[in-house]
Amino acid sequence: MYYGMIKTCDIADGEGVRTTLFVSGCTNHCKGCFQPDTWDFCYGQPFTVETENYILKETKPDYIAGLTLLGGEPFEPENQRALVPFLKRFRANLPGKNIWSYTGFVYDRDLVPGGRKYTEVTDEMLSLLDVLVDGPFIEERKNISLRFRGSENQRIIDLNRTRENGMLTVWSGANNRDVFK
Repeated sequence: MYYGMIKTCDIADGEGVRTTLFVSGCTNHCKGCFQPDTWDFCYGQPFTVETENYILKETKPDYIAGLTLLGGEPFEPENQRALVPFLKRFRANLPGKNIWSYTGFVYDRDLVPGGRKYTEVTDEMLSLLDVLVDGPFIEERKNISLRFRGSENQRIIDLNRTRENGMLTVWSGANNRDVFK
């Protein structure tokens, strides 16, 4: 897997101050995408053990709430396979931190058994995440007033509560105007 960028002290891509990893490779090619360079699976630099170590070091301080995965597309099959071992390592080393991920795929359609991006590691990857922002960016539904998402069709899913409740649960930190209906 390759990655295009790592941001430290990011406040735009999830709750609190975060470390964000922009993975490379995306087949969605959303019109108006803010990171079209990351569509190329070989964009940027190889994701190595040194990269993992850097992310762990940058995320360790108490003022960093956690890690966010962006893209590109973290849920492209080859990216899922590369990210799962790293996310397991992240959880083992930084158990008090949360993990958010963005995906242009739809959680309850594309990332379930039989879904177009479901793989042998999808369930494990989802189990390592706390929050998932799902759905493609739709330029015609762009709304810059939304927290942590770019278009009105996207949802902020609380995966921990979804697992507890057995049904899709929207992240409770979202303002009422942000709740997907």
